[in-house]
Amino acid sequence: MDDEVIEWIERVAGFLTQEYGLPPIAGRVLGRLMACDPPEQSAAQLAAAVGASRASLTTNLRLLLDAGLVGKRLGRGERTAYYRVDDDAWQRVIRRRIAALGSFRDITKAGIELLERDGGRAARVRSADAAFAWLAEAFADAGEPK
Repeated sequence: MDDEVIEWIERVAGFLTQEYGLPPIAGRVLGRLMACDPPEQSAAQLAAAVGASRASLTTNLRLLLDAGLVGKRLGRGERTAYYRVDDDAWQRVIRRRIAALGSFRDITKAGIELLERDGGRAARVRSADAAFAWLAEAFADAGEPK
């Protein structure tokens, strides 16, 4: 990969570390898988590309697999696993996160009912509920990504 792509991968890693608390290696692996050709890479290829030990790579791949950002494939009759970012991975992850945020609204509604007698505490929960309601409405109106 050329220097500009490597720099972009580092930007991906920095963003994911700062905004989501992912380890830098996980961010580098994800950035690499978003930009590499061929789109599937073995653990050995990824470890060499991002400068990670095999143990660190395994831990970070597990994190990305569990998050749904990276998929794993074993070829028929092969012992080597190949990893990739599916074209719809981001859409699936974002939908799952939005659904989780929406389900927190059930908790805020229950909190409002529970805390109605105490205006101060109920007001803070109402504020959270309003934020989640706004978010749900914004995404309901957004439609499909293009």
